[in-house]
Amino acid sequence: MQEKPANMLDFDEAVALARKDPAAFEKYRLDAIEAVITRAPEGNRQKLRCLQWRIEQERKLAPNATAACVRLYQMMWDSFAGERGLIEALQTIRGNSRSMPRAEVLSFARPDTTDYD
Repeated sequence: MQEKPANMLDFDEAVALARKDPAAFEKYRLDAIEAVITRAPEGNRQKLRCLQWRIEQERKLAPNATAACVRLYQMMWDSFAGERGLIEALQTIRGNSRSMPRAEVLSFARPDTTDYD
């Protein structure tokens, strides 16, 4: 069983904190996000900070939590299927692979494992 860091709440604890003390929950949320970004490889941190800024802006523009969730869901879907999304990137790679040089795959006989008994 994986042990959680001392400063990490489980889901039920986080819900209780959000209901009891929204300001403390917001601090916890921001600290947890910062911890994840800080643990990321240095080359990814700036991109993650930009993404988090965009997420925060979408949350601010939303009139309520449900609308924020829908906006963020749409962001994720766009990054998957939208222009310059994952699907387009994979199709580009697939298209480029057709022009890559081909190689002959060689078959090797397996050694007889009975010799090792």
